[in-house]
Order: sequence, then C-alpha cells, then structure tokens
Amino acid sequence: MQFPIPVTTVGLLICSNVFMTFAWYGHLRHKSTALPIVIAVSWGIALFEYILQVPANRIGYGYFNAAELKTLQEIISLSVFAVFSACYLGEPLRWNHIVGFGLIVLACYIIFKKW
Repeated sequence: MQFPIPVTTVGLLICSNVFMTFAWYGHLRHKSTALPIVIAVSWGIALFEYILQVPANRIGYGYFNAAELKTLQEIISLSVFAVFSACYLGEPLRWNHIVGFGLIVLACYIIFKKW
C-alpha cells in the first residue's frame, strides 16, 4: 500500500521527532547518570531520528518546498515536545506555552498559504 506523500512525510517526521525528543531530553529524568554515558545513549537514539528524518525530507521535497518542510518539522517538533514534557517529564503546559504554540501555527498558515 502506497501512502500519499504528505502522509508519509508527516508520519516519518512524527516518528523521527519522538526519537530526537528522547535523545535530547529523555536523560533529564536520569540526572545521576554520568554525562559521557548520556551523550553516547543520546547519539544512539539520534541515529534512529536520522534514519527517519532524512527519508522524510527526501520524500517530501518536491511536494513541499524547503521552507514548508522546515515549518512542518518545527510544528511537529513542538507538538511532540509538548506531549513529552507533560507526560514524561510531568511539566504542565501553561497558557503562555499554548499561546506561543498558537502563534507558531499561525506562522505555519502564513508559510503554507498560496499568496
């Protein structure tokens, strides 16, 4: 079954961002772990992010332009991080976070709108 390019691109970007969020921030719950170990584990996790991110951009480019791909990446990254922060780190989302994310979504609209 062949998925449409936007579905494949966004799906791969979501998966890659889950890996990258854990690579960058997952260690914050394990502050007693030595920094060299944290760095090595983070690099190992980040490998999977690249395995998904590079094909997402390769597949999506042409359907999306580079600015649109980057915008999708940022929206997905912030969305994944918001869920991660609340569920994994136990940090609540505050009103200012939601307003800030809303402004980024507005930026997404401006970038994707065919003027």
